[in-house]
Amino acid sequence: MIPSVRLSGFYLFYFAFLGALVPYWSLYLGSFGFTEQTIGVLMGMLHATRILAPSLWGWLADMTGRRMLIVRIGSFCAWVVFVLVFWAQTPLYIALVTLGFSFFWNAILPQFEVVTLRHLGDDKHRYSRIRVWGSVGFIGAVLGTGWLMEWLNIRALPLVLLGLLLLIWLNTLVVQQKAVSVSSSATKPARVGAVVRQPQVIAFFVICFLVQFGHGPYYSFFSPMLEQMGYQRGVIGLLWALGVIAEVVLFIWMHRVLARWSYRVIMLVSLWLSALRWMLTAVFPDQPVVLVFAQLLHAASFGSLHIVGIALVQHYFPPETQGRGQAFFSSLGFGAGGFLGSVAAGYIWAWGGSMPAFLMAAVGCVVAIVLATIWIHPEKVQQNAA
Repeated sequence: MIPSVRLSGFYLFYFAFLGALVPYWSLYLGSFGFTEQTIGVLMGMLHATRILAPSLWGWLADMTGRRMLIVRIGSFCAWVVFVLVFWAQTPLYIALVTLGFSFFWNAILPQFEVVTLRHLGDDKHRYSRIRVWGSVGFIGAVLGTGWLMEWLNIRALPLVLLGLLLLIWLNTLVVQQKAVSVSSSATKPARVGAVVRQPQVIAFFVICFLVQFGHGPYYSFFSPMLEQMGYQRGVIGLLWALGVIAEVVLFIWMHRVLARWSYRVIMLVSLWLSALRWMLTAVFPDQPVVLVFAQLLHAASFGSLHIVGIALVQHYFPPETQGRGQAFFSSLGFGAGGFLGSVAAGYIWAWGGSMPAFLMAAVGCVVAIVLATIWIHPEKVQQNAA
């Protein structure tokens, strides 16, 4: 039997943490009087450890097969290190704490994705029904935290985050790993190298990088931009939640979309809608109706692209290397892309404000569209061909 409730619980708490962190952490950093460049770098630190940590933990998980143990250790160490943030008030100290806790926190999701997909087996179409609880958690956290921050000082934010990190760790204690047959481990390193050297796979990871690079201005400066325009924090939370509500609707119906359309078509349509989203955000941030529509496009810029990305990793990588495959997906996209996107957004924001920062995101999506049009043809790559 598939432990749907326990699997869903992990996504619920994990993305609830993101819902409390991403929209409001930049406001928390701003309360110390840091510059835009400093905030951009500190927000980028949340992504920086994804460059190496998932690959390191993914290699260890594939070699040992103890995926859930690694998830439990990572989630435990994340909240232990995060406790130090209560004494952090300088950029260097905050950066060190961020690097420390995110090194462990960023390691757990890729491996838990593999655990979930192994439990689903041939029912992988049910993934979106489990993953949707992550979106529910994000919505609840972003709305609840926004409401709390209307009543409490923004400096109370770390208390909320610590509580959610504890819930993530407690949930990992009730999830067991499904046993799988292990093929010859001696061939694993060579098979991974053969997969990642394929031109289509290289193009896929570059697209993942560009998609998350484009989210850099959004994750780091969407909330400060709205606050500067006079939006209340509760309204800011509603706008963040609106995007994830659209994502939830997509997840509910995604199995039908996948049954009707190919990965290539879904990726291309989603990339075009992503470019449109960042264009609208760049040009019309003061128009609530346009901004609402742009937020609804989060279903494409994150939701469908994330599911297609997860599916393509499963398609490209043989089963015994999928821990490293998911780690590459996280490292190159959320890690390198998210870090460099946040840092670049900070400097562009300080130079020219919100418009050029979000236009940069749109340009990244256009480049990704060109790469996907030329290279992404999943039917030409067989999973076990390597």
